[in-house]
Amino acid sequence: MAQVRELLERKGPHVLTVGPAASVLQAAVLMNEHRVGSLVAVEDGRVVGMFTERDVLRRVVGDGKDPEATKVGQVMTSKVVCCDADADLDEVATLMKNRRIRHVPVCNGSGKLLGMVSIGDVNAVHTSTQEAHIHFLNEYIYGRA
Repeated sequence: MAQVRELLERKGPHVLTVGPAASVLQAAVLMNEHRVGSLVAVEDGRVVGMFTERDVLRRVVGDGKDPEATKVGQVMTSKVVCCDADADLDEVATLMKNRRIRHVPVCNGSGKLLGMVSIGDVNAVHTSTQEAHIHFLNEYIYGRA
């Protein structure tokens, strides 16, 4: 299976980030503008948390907090699961399934953000691989290979 590094080479390293001192309202507006479901919280170049739609629903709306007065750092998920660029995509998919998460930041050894892998990225790679196998098998079975 492909490595995370190969995926990042195709999709690029750009990841939307937010500081923990930003308001939830600012973060939600950024998420809406870019049509994404999560932001990586970064401080001094290092990953310190994840801020997701679920955080907004459970920890802000569900708790009756004011999104303009509440800081991302107060409601973000601070125990972030990261992977490195050499990780196997199947291992990352298993990690996502077992932890019930949809986004995994890719970091180097010192916690610097290198990119992001989403469940959609993993599914796209799996689909592409399966399509290639099906094509090869069809060619083999029907004698065109």
